[in-house]
Amino acid sequence: MESGKQLTGTLAVAVFTAALGSLQYGYSLGVINAPQQVIQKHYGRSLGVWSEEAAVLSENSTSSEAGADPSVVMYWSLSVAIFSVGGMFSSFLVGFVGDLKGRVKGMLMVNFLAVAAGLLMGLSRMWKPHIMVIAGRAVMGFYCGLSSGLVPMYIGEIAPKAYRGALGTLHQLAIVTGILLSQVLGLDFILGNDDMWPILLGLSGAPALLQTLMLPLCPESPRYLYILLGKEQEARKSLHRLKGAYDPTSDLEEMRKEKEQADKEPKVSILSLMCSSVYRQQLFVALMMHLSQQLSGINAIFYYSTSIFELAGVGQPVYATIGVGVINTIFTMVSVALVDKAGRRTLTLVGLGGMCCCAVAMTVGLKFQNDYSWMSYVSLSGVFLFVSFFEIGPGPIPWFIVAELFSQGPRPAAIALAGCCNWTSNFIIGMTFPYIQKWLGSYVFILFAMMLFGFTVFTYLRVPETKGKTFEEIAEVFKKGRKTKKAQSPKDETELQQLKTASDA
Repeated sequence: MESGKQLTGTLAVAVFTAALGSLQYGYSLGVINAPQQVIQKHYGRSLGVWSEEAAVLSENSTSSEAGADPSVVMYWSLSVAIFSVGGMFSSFLVGFVGDLKGRVKGMLMVNFLAVAAGLLMGLSRMWKPHIMVIAGRAVMGFYCGLSSGLVPMYIGEIAPKAYRGALGTLHQLAIVTGILLSQVLGLDFILGNDDMWPILLGLSGAPALLQTLMLPLCPESPRYLYILLGKEQEARKSLHRLKGAYDPTSDLEEMRKEKEQADKEPKVSILSLMCSSVYRQQLFVALMMHLSQQLSGINAIFYYSTSIFELAGVGQPVYATIGVGVINTIFTMVSVALVDKAGRRTLTLVGLGGMCCCAVAMTVGLKFQNDYSWMSYVSLSGVFLFVSFFEIGPGPIPWFIVAELFSQGPRPAAIALAGCCNWTSNFIIGMTFPYIQKWLGSYVFILFAMMLFGFTVFTYLRVPETKGKTFEEIAEVFKKGRKTKKAQSPKDETELQQLKTASDA
């Protein structure tokens, strides 16, 4: 059997188990939207400000917040936003948790947060719903900030080189599957109703229970065992469990070289990574790719899709929104199939360029749909194509490419910084988009088209192809880039030595 190309049952179980954390992340992202009016009503009753007249106004108005007391609106907004705030803070701890006891035990340790969050929300009617839900969402956000870093880190380290992209994309596939599942379960006749909404929110913690049962069956990352702990025999056993009966010599040799390089490098902290010129190019690329994911306008699409579908004459916009979720899932599967054939850089360029064109088309459709009835279908098609292009590249690739861009020393800190960048930009878009939409009106997507064009140019000029390359080969690309740009390797070596001294101290 050829080394590095085996797909075994143990590997499949390990990747599936890790991806349950991503499923939970996606479910938590989407679950809060469908039952908004129902939960606001319970908030109002708990606060003593909800009247039957307000309830009638809310049900009969096109605005989900009509008749709602300002305090209800405030607590509802906090329920939505606190999730991102929790993720922003915990993303800084990804490296610490991942290195403390290993990737597998790290994921196992943080699952108690998800279970606690699920219980807080599931039992929210037993006390004050607004306090219970906000607390549960904060804890769940804290869990998801850790999970969104630990899952790609673990999958990236156990995946064979030939399948690293496809298996890494499964993180995003699990997220969009979780979003779709929450949209379906959130329908009024299933769980998104007056009686069942606490169960809908409480189910956010269910994947953690299954993951807790399955994680003990998963091998620890061989790279963690060998490179960080120096346990070659345990790394060899882990490789055999993950890849079956084969000669692991080449994989161990690759790890040995990476360990030698890691021993020369310090274990880089977040602050030293931010200040270091040695890793500046990799870090800039990693952060820009995460910014391109969140500032592409994809979240705005989900906020705005219902309005577009209503204007296009869709009778049940909620089902059209679920249709967007289905498209999300299908095209993430397409990315899984293509990412190790077409390459990361190519798919990202196709995705960003396609989204840019769709944003222009949606702007034209929104501007002229009152003059020409068929223009509404341009807007409708633009939404579906925009989502499709996003999931081909810009959606899944930033999550796992960070682990490919950095060697073992700076990798945990880089993943933490990229995760914080992702969560922060997500939070900013969520808070500012309603104001941007009010300001720009039908031209709102021109702003995103301009940013997408800029991200496309950046990707073409600065992002290297990582398909089929070892971690060492990818690092060499940036080293050559630094030497070509300016011959200052002695300065870099001095800085590395200073970081090493500080780390040893």
